[in-house]
Amino acid sequence: MPEKKPSPYFVGGIVICLLGAICFSTKAIFVKLAYRNTDVDPVTLLALRMIFSLPFFVVSAWWSSNQSKNIKFTASQWISVAVIGCLGYYVSSLLDFLGLQFVTAGIERLILFIYPTIVLLISLIFFKAKITALQWLALLVTYAGLMIAFGGEVNFDSPSENFYLGSFLIFVCAITFAIYIVGSGRLIPAIGAAKFNSYAMSFAAIAVVLHFFVTNDNSLLSLDRSVYIYSFTMAIVSTVIPSYLVTEGIKRVGSDNAAIVGSIGPVSTIVQAYFFLEEPIHALQLLGTVLILVGILMIGRK
Repeated sequence: MPEKKPSPYFVGGIVICLLGAICFSTKAIFVKLAYRNTDVDPVTLLALRMIFSLPFFVVSAWWSSNQSKNIKFTASQWISVAVIGCLGYYVSSLLDFLGLQFVTAGIERLILFIYPTIVLLISLIFFKAKITALQWLALLVTYAGLMIAFGGEVNFDSPSENFYLGSFLIFVCAITFAIYIVGSGRLIPAIGAAKFNSYAMSFAAIAVVLHFFVTNDNSLLSLDRSVYIYSFTMAIVSTVIPSYLVTEGIKRVGSDNAAIVGSIGPVSTIVQAYFFLEEPIHALQLLGTVLILVGILMIGRK
């Protein structure tokens, strides 16, 4: 019998996942451009990103809650969505923006991209999940790749102590985002991916804005025009659009295939950083990237 060809629906899902991963990978580029070309601070930049994103998520949340198949939240689900959403896109984003002050966009993406290995370890420690020999090997390969890429950055660029601070902040960001992934994985089957995404992002956006007003005396209305351009573009291209592209892609091709396609993220960031930020691409960075991708794909198979 002839081999069955992938359906247009499936192929379209792969393309959607690819576009979503590339859009997500532009976030670090916009943040670095804003830091380089303006004097905006991380909290202000993050607040503007979420303010521009919030209307889209509020409308989406309202729309999803008015569908005939809508499942109303229980009190515990409201709390869980709020907590998980704030952890994933308030705490994680804040750590990410702070760390990007001190590390390149390429290194940020490589450190952040180890979050699937942290998900695996969380599943082992808290949910007693069994880890196969192949998965342990994947962990070793992934962290070896990270150390090689990290070492190349240290040797070539002679970073200051802030480089290590920035790397630490991004690593903690990867941990908090991994917790978000684990939590969302337990909530989404019960309430739906699109609805979860809309409400979780809305709660996170509100938390970010509150954080700004509590900790910052600056006005959001008197900033350089470039700050608004970077923030709005980042909100649309790197936040709103990819969040729904990935959701639709997962619906079409499944989470495993979506995760594999999403592996293009670090490569996309490194290439964009080379062209838009003039960040050099080192041989050790490329080798480390390959090892990280191999390790993530090995875990993704499971």
